[in-house]
Amino acid sequence: MRAVLWDMDGTLVDSEKLWDISLEALYHELGGTLSPQVRASLVGSSAENTIRTIYADLGLDPDPMAMAESDRWLHSYTADLFDGGLPWCTGAKELLDSVAAEGIPMALVTNTQRELTERALNSIGRHYFSASVCGDEVPRGKPAPDPYQRAAALLGLAPSACLAVEDSATGSAAAEEAGCAVLVVPNDVAVPPGPRRRHLTSLSGVVADDLRRVYSELDGQTGMTATTGA
Repeated sequence: MRAVLWDMDGTLVDSEKLWDISLEALYHELGGTLSPQVRASLVGSSAENTIRTIYADLGLDPDPMAMAESDRWLHSYTADLFDGGLPWCTGAKELLDSVAAEGIPMALVTNTQRELTERALNSIGRHYFSASVCGDEVPRGKPAPDPYQRAAALLGLAPSACLAVEDSATGSAAAEEAGCAVLVVPNDVAVPPGPRRRHLTSLSGVVADDLRRVYSELDGQTGMTATTGA
């Protein structure tokens, strides 16, 4: 394991709860109601796919200008919520500190747009990350592998040398397709198993050596799925 690549929303910080608020507010603005099923489908989604899904769900005309305005509205609303402070996911900050203390490079890999990610980094701390990749900086966001491929390249590594930490099916698929070993810590939505995935229920008590062990086990597998609980 040469580096750790971190998802942000729902993995490091429990910002999915804030997205719940802003997405419900956008639905109200557009004259609709957000269903639990649609909300679950948006966990880990890119900004473009989020707005496209919302417009399709509400039966709205997919006018590019209107969709762009809705995207700006949603991200402005969410930014204000982010500025109020982001709650850490259990064990995430302690694990960041453990990995940083051992000098292991880390990158932030998120579908969230750069402008909003910068607001989040005010709470998380930029000093942890040697690189960061946002959804609006790659040709395709998660579940495509582009964000993870770019993050590994920025660190000068192959994706196969990296362990990704994710909470969503969308992000896990992206990391796995890129060639990363994946530690999955589901937040609100279940994530299916996969050949390069290890599941934990929480990051509480997890340290850098545990990540090395997970990576080593997954790196040595050939098409087998590993799952565990914490």
